[in-house]
Amino acid sequence: MADNIYSVSEIVGASSVGLDDAIRGAVDRASKTLHNLDWFEVTGIRGRIEGDRRAHFQVTLKVGFRLDEPAQ
Repeated sequence: MADNIYSVSEIVGASSVGLDDAIRGAVDRASKTLHNLDWFEVTGIRGRIEGDRRAHFQVTLKVGFRLDEPAQ
């Protein structure tokens, strides 16, 4: 059996609640499309301001997932 091989995908989560909510939402949604998710890395954080208050968070993530073993 070979060592694991990974692929990386970049996704963006958004939330009006907070950073943690944006991260959880992004990972939860990615897990519905991608399988074998193993890790994530936050690569960017942005926020939108409306008036004089924070209104929205965006978090850019790289998610790593193991590729399936090829059929023998």
